[in-house]
Amino acid sequence: MLAAIAAYLLGKKSGRLRDNFVLAAVTLSFVVTLYLVFCFPDMELRLVDRGAWALHFRLDGFRALYGCTTAFLWLVTTLFSPGYFAHAHSLNRYWFFNLLTLGATMGVFFSADFRTTFLFFELMSLASYALVAHDETPAALRAAETYLAIAIIGGLAMLMGMLLLQRELGTLEFAGLYELSLGLENKTPLYLGGALLTLGFGAKAGMFPLHVWLPKAHPIAPAPASALLSGILIKTGVFGVAAVSSNLFFHDLTWGVALLIPAVITMVLGALLAVFSNDLKRILACSSVSQIGFILTGITMHILLGTQNALAVRGALLHMLNHSLAKLVLFTAAGVVYMNRHELRLDKIRGFGRGKPLFLFVFLMASFSICGLPFWSGYISKTLLHESIVQAKYLYQGLPLENYLQLTDVLFLFTGGLTFVYMAKLFAALFIAPNDTTPNDAAIKEKPYISRLPAIALAFSAALLPLAGFFPALPEALADWGQNFFHGHTLDHAVSYFTPKNLKSVLISLAYGVGIYIFTNKRHALIWPEWLDLENLIYRPLIKFLLRAAAFITRLIAAMPTAALRRPSWEDPATIGAFSLSLLFAGAGICIALVYVFAQALLRF
Repeated sequence: MLAAIAAYLLGKKSGRLRDNFVLAAVTLSFVVTLYLVFCFPDMELRLVDRGAWALHFRLDGFRALYGCTTAFLWLVTTLFSPGYFAHAHSLNRYWFFNLLTLGATMGVFFSADFRTTFLFFELMSLASYALVAHDETPAALRAAETYLAIAIIGGLAMLMGMLLLQRELGTLEFAGLYELSLGLENKTPLYLGGALLTLGFGAKAGMFPLHVWLPKAHPIAPAPASALLSGILIKTGVFGVAAVSSNLFFHDLTWGVALLIPAVITMVLGALLAVFSNDLKRILACSSVSQIGFILTGITMHILLGTQNALAVRGALLHMLNHSLAKLVLFTAAGVVYMNRHELRLDKIRGFGRGKPLFLFVFLMASFSICGLPFWSGYISKTLLHESIVQAKYLYQGLPLENYLQLTDVLFLFTGGLTFVYMAKLFAALFIAPNDTTPNDAAIKEKPYISRLPAIALAFSAALLPLAGFFPALPEALADWGQNFFHGHTLDHAVSYFTPKNLKSVLISLAYGVGIYIFTNKRHALIWPEWLDLENLIYRPLIKFLLRAAAFITRLIAAMPTAALRRPSWEDPATIGAFSLSLLFAGAGICIALVYVFAQALLRF
């Protein structure tokens, strides 16, 4: 975060000097994170330990994994950025907020209590707004406006949830909350606070119904920022949901069932949106919504299984890592397409990948992993997630919950088929469709489509995906290292990933996918209708209604007789209610105005 200030000042003098400094700062961040992980494997740190200003950090297995993952993704996208931003504007502003977002993201993952998490989470949300709005086109500004609005709403929900938990349990530290919640037979008083926190974190993760920002913000942001948004920033939301569920509602049936519903809807809806999209980055963004649904389903199984949660915890953790790496590769590949074609619509980028073996390798490695094909890392995590659902079905056999878990199992496999459909759709457009839009100019044809250093970084990142799939012992070791954050239990048996039962599950998903692909491939006009948009149908009209209601109430108060205003009866409930309501609407109006002014100020920084 200090480097952000230095980079901004250096950029005033020299763009090249600033770019070199940013690369050095991000590289140093990666190296220092690795040093911390290997030399201080279990460290706790308190800074400014004074009430509301206290900062509490912890470095354990899971936090170390995501600290390293965050630094690695930032390094790869930074290597890719000079070529992508060769002719971009406002790069001083971009790199300032980019490094600020990196520091805030690290703060979230290293936090040891909800107070510290909240501070860095909100800073991360505000700083990353500038990344989404960077191009300053009408579409970018509208998407960033939606992103910021949901971030602010989520932040206010988190703040209220923290206050409620502090009142009920007297602490916001993860470890303390876990110990206190275990001793509670009745967790009903915690549900509202936990739900508000989950609402705030879930909004950032892209969980239904506050997922609306993600399919709009990710496609419109520059490709390096999209890779970070999808690969890392939405995982901070998952981090928060896992922290709430694992520390407050461990083996709580009510909470598990309540979380299962939005998790499964997120999983299926994101895949459907991706299938019926026609823009490369939008498809990848909707895919991220779906994959977050897979992870949240794993967290739900972890809550439902209680002391038998080993499979669910390991599956959720490994799928987080797998998705981060795969989306780094895919969004960076989308950036390569945009750099060369300046288009992202599938009908405009047809055949771009033909004759490009490196691009083909990179795309296939990430696609196979996202689809969960055997011998790729996604297969390991999805197998664990699916086995946890099967385990939960046996645990709740004969109970009403069994039927919901059976439906979850079917939808899990069906969504796996949808994943195959949208990735096959991208493959067909990029590598099979005729290359009829390539310029005929020989000089343009001979120009390399990606420079050497980014190509090496991208190929290395893609190669990690089959490496983890061919050697399951590697992801298993990472799961052993990071599962304590979720309070995961040790596996009592070795997992056989390539049994006929597990391979049969993959074949069922592929069968779903082939059938749906054949059906949709013959109907190219099947695109998600623009009018069917929760933001435009519900959220924006609701905000307009509230603003109009505020204006109406204000006019009513202004029209009241002077005597009534001069001598209000503060014992009259109607007077108290009217005064409170007017304050509420006035406060909401002021907040909206301040957020708008802040957003405009950021873009002029």
